[in-house]
Amino acid sequence: MKKIRCAIYTRKSSEEGLDQEFNSLHAQREACAAYISSQKHEGWVALPEHYDDGGISGGTLERAGLKKLLQHVDDGLVNQIVVYKIDRLTRSLADFAKLVDRLDAADASFVSVTQSFNTATSMGRLTLNVLLSFAQFEREVTAERIRDKIAASKKKGLWMGGAIPLGYEPDGRTLKIIPEEAETVRTLYDLYRQHRSLAAVMDHAKRLGLRGKAKVGTREEGKIQPDVPGSEAASATPANTPCAAGFSIERATLHYLLTNPVYAGRIRHKEIVHEGQHPPIIDPDVWEEVQQHLKETSSRKRGKGRGRRATISLLASKLVDETGDKLTPTHTNKNGTRHRYYISSRLIGGSGKDEDQKKIGGWRLPAKPLEDQIARAILSHLRDRLPVDLLINTTTDAISKIGSQLDLVDAQSRPKDARAILSCIEQATISPGAIEVSLSLEAIADAIEISEDDLNLDVRTFELPFQFRKRGVETKLVIGAETSQPIDTTLIRSIAKAHEYYDAIKSGQTFEEIAESENLSKRRIMQVIDLVFLAPDIVKQVVQGDQPAGLTAKWLGINPLPFDWQAQRRIVATL
Repeated sequence: MKKIRCAIYTRKSSEEGLDQEFNSLHAQREACAAYISSQKHEGWVALPEHYDDGGISGGTLERAGLKKLLQHVDDGLVNQIVVYKIDRLTRSLADFAKLVDRLDAADASFVSVTQSFNTATSMGRLTLNVLLSFAQFEREVTAERIRDKIAASKKKGLWMGGAIPLGYEPDGRTLKIIPEEAETVRTLYDLYRQHRSLAAVMDHAKRLGLRGKAKVGTREEGKIQPDVPGSEAASATPANTPCAAGFSIERATLHYLLTNPVYAGRIRHKEIVHEGQHPPIIDPDVWEEVQQHLKETSSRKRGKGRGRRATISLLASKLVDETGDKLTPTHTNKNGTRHRYYISSRLIGGSGKDEDQKKIGGWRLPAKPLEDQIARAILSHLRDRLPVDLLINTTTDAISKIGSQLDLVDAQSRPKDARAILSCIEQATISPGAIEVSLSLEAIADAIEISEDDLNLDVRTFELPFQFRKRGVETKLVIGAETSQPIDTTLIRSIAKAHEYYDAIKSGQTFEEIAESENLSKRRIMQVIDLVFLAPDIVKQVVQGDQPAGLTAKWLGINPLPFDWQAQRRIVATL
């Protein structure tokens, strides 16, 4: 009898009760183990390995226990996954489809202990889809209910958690003032009212030794994380975590502190600000005065009121260098002209980087050429990968639609800027000689108006050749293959004609008939038709204008290439 190795998977959405000696995960495991025992006559054997995920939603596949289980399935160590209910495995229809495909590829399956159905039948698959639809509906309704509860609570002025602002500590559903930290907050507001400059405030704060709030994170024991709003560490830090040694106040932290309505005794929910139930550290009138000045300063920096629209650095927060340091947008004004750059953060004065880091050197790249050339490279990448690699299920209609949509995106970008294309970037890593680009499948899908599920993961990352040449005061940025000659339209037309003639031959026409219809000699037709057998990569070079200068229609007419693609490549490489 064939032995069927069964892995028990358990999950619980919340952490409530997980510290108990016998919790929901244990109960699920016992039920699954009993079911496996009842199938002993079929050769079922429970594996001793535990695959548990406590406190993680079923709406995501990013679960440590599930990842470990799927890896063991791929390795052939598991034949059957046993779960208490199907929603323990996933609550998402889309994710479930992916899991089924992965199990099928590994010749494995799954079973639900409390829900009996056979996925080998159409009725069984219908039952499964109905159950999953209700599971997904329940998850979405629960999420909406939680969001509504948070919105209603904040409307009443209650503190609903998150990064704890400097100067406060949680007190139930409100905040109470920490006198020592509150004094730091007041000093920073007074410094800004006096100097009206974030850089000046940071300089004075450093000299006065003012420090921001810092907390001990829980995900990595002993790791200190600064109180940066919206960061994963900040949101993961529990409300009752004690303060550790404070961190120096960075520009982003200072701006957040000066614009946070919490200090005026208010609570913000998205774009709406409500009166809070906690005491203010800063007088509301003073806070409003600071906001007004910050707004005016921001408007001046963006060129409002001066007859030109704001210039946005489209790659801000998306560029890093080979050391992992972010490239920050900056600019200079020369003879009334604004020149934008992206510069390694360690090169910026007062950035908090130590001297050893600054000695490493860094990048200072012209912004507009960098943005334009990367945008063109992304468009070229998507066009090149379109027929084979871009889509999971490639069809002629899909290729035609996406090609048209890319033409539209390209046309929209040229007269304005490259934001439509650059918005697809998740991160671009610049190193000597190359730029590695990681794209967002969701953003690509939005740009070309198809489903994200239809995109192949292979299209997400690619690498570009990169050169930054300096000759005296002149600099030249070269990204991708530099075209040293115009595109040979004559050769491209000849290759297209070759395919046209070849199709005619396959449909039953003779060389004489084609020659007569084209008003050419039979010899010329036979000479051109040989181009249909060019290696695909050579044709790609010709279309992009990257072929050797000696590879022309005239040269090919005199020197016909062999049909063997490897031999063709060797000959073309010597031209």
